[in-house]
Amino acid sequence: MREDHDFHGKDHGFNGPAAALRLRLMPERAAFDLDSRTLFVADVHLGKAAVFRARGVPVPRGTTTATLARLSQALTRTRATRLVVLGDFLHAHESHADGTMAALAAWRQRHASLDCVVVEGNHDRHAGPVQAAFEIRTVAAHEQPGLRGVHEPEEAPEPSEVGTLLTLAGHVHPVVRLKGRHDSLRLPCFWLRGNVMTLPAFGDFTGGFLVRPHSRSRAESLARQRFFMVADAVLPLPPD
Repeated sequence: MREDHDFHGKDHGFNGPAAALRLRLMPERAAFDLDSRTLFVADVHLGKAAVFRARGVPVPRGTTTATLARLSQALTRTRATRLVVLGDFLHAHESHADGTMAALAAWRQRHASLDCVVVEGNHDRHAGPVQAAFEIRTVAAHEQPGLRGVHEPEEAPEPSEVGTLLTLAGHVHPVVRLKGRHDSLRLPCFWLRGNVMTLPAFGDFTGGFLVRPHSRSRAESLARQRFFMVADAVLPLPPD
């Protein structure tokens, strides 16, 4: 059984519109805004395996189908009416391969009434826009009451103060490391710094950037950050 984590803006020091935010952080690596019924994901990277194969690297097939199936699962669980992808929906120009586009067309037909928005990311600019027939809008940024959606966290307000707006971002693919006596484990995470929450990469065929190394010499204090680990459940991690 998958267990979500409910994130309330007021519990994290937000004021104004952001204080009323109710986000559901999901093991599918998605965030759901309950009031607007909007599902947010980042870094889907559809067709990445097809890109590798086109460039002569033998990798397994089926990653696009698996990623879209998990996206459908999140949409079904939440009954979302809008999907916002925070950049890198496609991986590269070769993502327009027939098999990838056929899988995307079948997924879009299954969710024909869903309002789909893609915040353009760096990979999207290289890949080119998705076909107009899919009825997926591309925007520079997404805004709604209490929050803003961008691709790169650098585009977000400085996380020095928590204020009236929460910014959701992607691009980084954040992961945390859990360290035991004889072993360690890396898991994707939601990463909150001030008023910026970076979502984990949604795609199945993506790497991760370690944002919680076990070192006390970092310039930025963990006291200004929060980490929500993603496994079968989404669990907040205590400070070191």
